[in-house]
Formats: sequence, C-alpha cells, structure tokens
Amino acid sequence: MSTTVASITHISARSDTSFEDAVRGGIERASTTLRNVQGAWVKDQKVEVSDGKITAYQVVLEVTFVLDD
Repeated sequence: MSTTVASITHISARSDTSFEDAVRGGIERASTTLRNVQGAWVKDQKVEVSDGKITAYQVVLEVTFVLDD
C-alpha cells in the first residue's frame, strides 16, 4: 500500500497588473523552491490604492506540495 504525505506553506505574492498575475507569479516562484507543488488555495486578496486608483494586487496563498518518498 502506498501512502502520500503533503505539506502546506503560506506565501504572499504581489503584482502591479492583476490578482491572476499575482497568483501565477506566486505559484511559479514557489515551484522554483518547492518540489512537487500540487495546488494552492487563495486565502486572501488585497489591493493597494493611491489617489483613488488601484496600484497593486496582493494575494495570500496556501501552497500544497507532496513530500518526497
């Protein structure tokens, strides 16, 4: 019988473009450090505002990765 064990880590990612871009950038960066990234949950979203305009998008992600055997 095979058992898989995963771990979850929290990361924050920021983009000047969009929430989608922040998520994409966060996952791409996490994948360079963590092996076997399997998915992520967007736990929080925030925008930065200056003079009534959105200047940045930020997300907090819970990234799931499977531990090596």
